Amino acid sequence: MTGKIPLTARGAEKLRTELQELKTVARPKVIEAIAEARAHGDLKENAEYHAARDQQSFIEGRIADINGKLGNAQIIDVTELNARGKVVFGSTVDLVDEETGKAITYQIVGEDEASISEGLVSITSPIARALIGKEEGDVAEVQAPGGLKCYEIVEIKYV
Repeated sequence: MTGKIPLTARGAEKLRTELQELKTVARPKVIEAIAEARAHGDLKENAEYHAARDQQSFIEGRIADINGKLGNAQIIDVTELNARGKVVFGSTVDLVDEETGKAITYQIVGEDEASISEGLVSITSPIARALIGKEEGDVAEVQAPGGLKCYEIVEIKYV
């Protein structure tokens, strides 16, 4: 990977918490399961052993993945930004769909943090790209699968 990957302080903390859980709970548990399965004898036909080894491989891969992400992250504390009223990475933006009048709130986050059900949109998403650099009162046009959507920016928060 080249360059730093943006990550909010909250997103970095979630990754650190997951890493700690994997190292202190999941890894020891799977090592114990492998030892227990080995004690049952012939490993060639031992489904418990193979399942535990697969789980161990997943855990070790995830640990390496998180370490890589944290090592390559540019952690941005949104509360300390001086964005001069513009939408930037980490901003929480209150929008109104101009067609339906429906209010929506999104926070622009890193790819690993994105969760549309929690209102967290990836910096690489079409909506985030349309919002970046805009100010309150501006209209962002987003090319959505269903056609062009227009959102008025009602409020920008750095929380």
